[in-house]
Order: sequence, then C-alpha cells, then structure tokens
Amino acid sequence: MPARELIRGVGLGLRTPHYADILRDRPPIPWFEALTDNYLGDGGPPLLRLEAIREHYPLVFHGVGLSLGGTDPLDENYLQRLERAIARFQPAWVSDHLCFTGAGGRQTHELLPLPHTEEAVRHCADRIARVQDRLGRRILVENVSRYAEWRDSRLSEWDFIRAVCERADCALLLDINNIHVSATNLGFDPIAYLDGLPGERVRQMHLAGCSDQGTHLLDDHGSPVNAAVWALYRQALQRFGPIPTLIEWDQSVPAFDALLAEAAQASHIMQDLHARAG
Repeated sequence: MPARELIRGVGLGLRTPHYADILRDRPPIPWFEALTDNYLGDGGPPLLRLEAIREHYPLVFHGVGLSLGGTDPLDENYLQRLERAIARFQPAWVSDHLCFTGAGGRQTHELLPLPHTEEAVRHCADRIARVQDRLGRRILVENVSRYAEWRDSRLSEWDFIRAVCERADCALLLDINNIHVSATNLGFDPIAYLDGLPGERVRQMHLAGCSDQGTHLLDDHGSPVNAAVWALYRQALQRFGPIPTLIEWDQSVPAFDALLAEAAQASHIMQDLHARAG
C-alpha cells in the first residue's frame, strides 16, 4: 500500500529526545513527521535513527530550506540533497513553508511572510511548480505566522494561499496555531480564513503552542496547544473533514508522554466530530 494511504489520524513530530522512547516502546502513533533539513547529510547517527523508525512507521517530510517565496535562485545543492533523502526514506509527502528565508545570498533562518500581491502569487507559484517538476511529486505548502502586514499587500492571506495553490497545483499544510497567532496579531477573523481556503487541497494540519508576549502572540512551539487553537481546530475539522494532523513541539521539549497526551486530545476531537457526523 502506498505510504500516503497510511497517513491518517494524529501523528507526532520527531524530536531527538524522543528517539529512544519510540524505538524502545513503539507507541501506537500512526505516523511521524521528520524535519527534512536534519536528514540531508550523507551519513551519521540521525540517518540511522530515522531508518530504524522508518521500518515501523510511515513518514512525511517537513522542511524550512526551500525559500519558496525568495528571490534568490532555488538552491541546487539543497534540491539534490532533498532528492536523495526522498529516495532513501520514501516519505508519503514533502512540505515546506509559503515564505522566504533570506535574500542576497544571506540566510535569516526565519520564516519571513510574503506580501500578498498578484506578483507574489505568480512568483511563488512558478518556484513551487519548478520544485514539483524537479522532485516529480506535488508538495504541500504551509501558512506561516505573521506579526505585521506588508504595505503593498492587496489580497487577504487566504485569497493569496488559494491563488498560489491553484496556480502551482500544489497541496496545503494548514497550521491552525499559525492562523490563530496571525488573526490575533493582525485582527482578522480566523473563521473567514478557513472559509476562504481551497478545502480540496488541504492534506495535513499542524497544531502547536504559542505564548502571549503582551503586545502580540508568538508562535514558539514551546507549550501545549491552547484552548483557542483547539476550538479553531474543531472548526477546521468540520470544514475540511478528518485531515491528518500533527502535534509540533520544538522549544522546551517535554517528556514523550506530554506529546502523547496532546495527540490523544486531537484524536478525541477528530473522533467525536466523526461520530457526530455519522
């Protein structure tokens, strides 16, 4: 059976402190998401550990290095290494962010939001299409958190995402926490955001924690999913159906049991809505 057919329910993001728990206990998690950029080398312990996990679980890849909205040329070396990793681990799908990560040959190591213009739609869609042609597969693009609006923006974020996905014929990784953070910071309606998206292109969702900085919410992936994000997740499931969902936790990574509890909460919401719909 193709790996993509096995990506259902609620998965977890692979993090280094949890490798031993996973390999020892083989918890009943249906799939894992690997941070692509950690596995682009030619060898070493990370690749061996990922191979060991891949023997027991389906994988998806999630990266930060394509800079799909950037103006520098696509990184040929990065694409070559990504191709090798895909061939080696056979992920069900590959995703990256709808953003840029640097300019003029300099990397910021930040996910920088794009102006929502027709020009940016064409630019991003062209780069995504070239990546897809190179990899021989459709990729997923993820919405990022935002803290300010570009003066030149003319489209809503959801209209921008819809236009890029349709023009590039790519899929969408919908980060529910990022919608909540951006909606709170910029004052738009998160339900209007969900309603404006191309539901047929949503293939995966992310859930994560954020922190209140007083003047704004910060997407830090360093705490449990909060109540507002759980509520928005329920709305997203009602809108799009039981989309495979991932729990992300990157800062102050807790014991593995804490992630299992978050996954159980997401699974409960998904199953409850499915039962009500049935």
